[in-house]
Amino acid sequence: MSKPEFDDYAASYADLHAQSIRLSGEAPDYFAEYKIRELHRLTRLWGMTNPAILDFGSGIGNSVPHLRRYFPARHVATADVSEESLHQARQVHGAREDQLVIKAGRVPAPDEVFDVVFTACVFHHIDHADHHACLRELARLTRPGGRLVLFEHNPLNPLTRKAVRECPFDANAHLIAAGEMQRRIAQAGWAEARHDFHVFFPAALARLRPLETALRWLPLGAQYACHARRPAGPA
Repeated sequence: MSKPEFDDYAASYADLHAQSIRLSGEAPDYFAEYKIRELHRLTRLWGMTNPAILDFGSGIGNSVPHLRRYFPARHVATADVSEESLHQARQVHGAREDQLVIKAGRVPAPDEVFDVVFTACVFHHIDHADHHACLRELARLTRPGGRLVLFEHNPLNPLTRKAVRECPFDANAHLIAAGEMQRRIAQAGWAEARHDFHVFFPAALARLRPLETALRWLPLGAQYACHARRPAGPA
């Protein structure tokens, strides 16, 4: 997750992203919204009525409008290594949320301050050797009993691989399989790590999307989600 790289792409990120996913028939906002909708479903399942949420690797703020819609009046903070991306988010969405600049792998926030850490398609930009330290940092920020919800691209999906291969800001990306990501989360001390799959049908087959809930076990979705619980005790 290189700061200079994403500073350079901040102004053009939206257009490049839209171009890279054109085969899906959807705009980037479709993918941003489904993730927050799923986050909302999970937090309700876990009995969280007023969670404090960190959007880790928030970029230009694609998730911000949906966090405001699904979690109104909640405490939300966004964090990124790219100050230019955070600036773009302020320009487009305003500055209602706290913005935290990640430096040297650390988020400038106290221990155990968030109920949920949400991160969307960020870890394929982080050197895999740094995943453990990053997941430990996210655990530090999360209250005991709080949750991690991590979305990533599924390397088993050929259209996903094509989109990543053709996207300029993904030039240095290294995709990671769902099972391996789940294993790394567990190794970093998170409990009850699970994963499921999402986004099976393009816009042309949107009428089939009600079936996607039943297909979450199938490792062919364009993306996957891992979620886990921060256990009691030191992070």
